[in-house]
Amino acid sequence: MEFVQPVRDKKKIEAMKKILRSSSIRDFCMFTVGINSGLRVSDLLALNISDVVDDRGKIRDRISLREKKTDKLKDFPIANNARKAIKEYLETREKYDPSEPLFKSRKGGRLSRVQAWQVLHDSAQSVGIQESIGTHTMRKTFGYHAYMSGVDITRIQKLLNHSAPSITLAYIGITQDELDNVYLSLDL
Repeated sequence: MEFVQPVRDKKKIEAMKKILRSSSIRDFCMFTVGINSGLRVSDLLALNISDVVDDRGKIRDRISLREKKTDKLKDFPIANNARKAIKEYLETREKYDPSEPLFKSRKGGRLSRVQAWQVLHDSAQSVGIQESIGTHTMRKTFGYHAYMSGVDITRIQKLLNHSAPSITLAYIGITQDELDNVYLSLDL
């Protein structure tokens, strides 16, 4: 398995969204929900419509699920951009059953990891991203941008269910050089 990177440049994220939206609202929605939730791809692709839409057809405030890898309960609010993407996507789905997969393949089943990888890989290449990109990129992008926006690493560690802050830093691609730059740039 190849080690993948987060998308560090917010302009590249927006460019990927634009490309994805123009080719497939489903793919745009998957990417937007993925980078705003920090879910592992196995949990993201396992979402059903009922996980994001209530009995009245309204987008839920929160997603609640049991993580496949850890078997831990994960409950989190749906960010505004993810909410808008879900709404836009479901408007294209015509009639649907709440038990259907949220991210349905064109053949009718659940979108596969391979299909998701292809979508992300192709859109990343389209915007000139040279680093290795995969399905885990969405989760890493969430963690990276949370960290860069000032969220404490121990909180991100908890959100990603990592055992130590050092694991989280390595996971999101924060290198020792970047940490050393804090000392060098502060230079009080």
